[in-house]
Amino acid sequence: MVIKNLWTNFKKYQFLLKQLVSRDFKVKYKRSVLGVLWSLLNPVLQMVVMAIVFSNVFKFSMEGVNYLVYLLTGLVMFNYFSEASNLAMSSVVGNFSLINKVYIPKYIFPLSKCLFVGINFILTLIPLYVVIIATGTGLCWQHILLPFVFVCLFMFTVGMGLILSTISVFLRDMFYIYGIIIMVWTYLTPIMYDINMIASGFIKIFKINPLYQFINFARTIILYHDVPTLFQFCACGLWAVVVLVLGLFIFKKNQDKFIYYV
Repeated sequence: MVIKNLWTNFKKYQFLLKQLVSRDFKVKYKRSVLGVLWSLLNPVLQMVVMAIVFSNVFKFSMEGVNYLVYLLTGLVMFNYFSEASNLAMSSVVGNFSLINKVYIPKYIFPLSKCLFVGINFILTLIPLYVVIIATGTGLCWQHILLPFVFVCLFMFTVGMGLILSTISVFLRDMFYIYGIIIMVWTYLTPIMYDINMIASGFIKIFKINPLYQFINFARTIILYHDVPTLFQFCACGLWAVVVLVLGLFIFKKNQDKFIYYV
């Protein structure tokens, strides 16, 4: 019943959703010389800096795997989650003036942020595939499985966005707390290092990290040209569904109280 109501609202307000996403694009790239090209350049520049630091300064390398592709795959996926969850967190608070004037399903705001960053994410796949081809990593038929993990990542991010946007209404300190959380989360996710470098006693703890599961799923396909295991499919799907459902529950239960915390 809840899903049916959400779907009805989604269809009814999809025009507003498109307008919010369009507005975010205009605001982000306003007066920018390169505009949307920054979506392509950002991950590449990050990759170059990190590759120089970790390959030359720390002498870090991965045997049998192209480190640039390994690094960029992790960066692209983690950056999507980090940016989308941050924007979603402030989306309700940032639109209080609109919420107080007219009735709008409030979940539209965190969802629009995740969609906006999602479009940027799709654009960042262009430099990723350029690097995949340029480094000789090559393509394989298993790439058709990647949309599964991208959808799982999106669902997980929307769920986190709903939870964070709810908490931030009642606790504005969350904007600062989450900055610390995302920094720690970055280091706990094997983006620039191999998980096998972690002490054996801690590897299982690191693997609980949902971002590790999403990134590892993509790397299994992109780097190793292999089909992810059933466990990888289940882990990604389970994290996505559980967090999305939890986010919807928490948001729906508290959304009527938002107006009292303007």
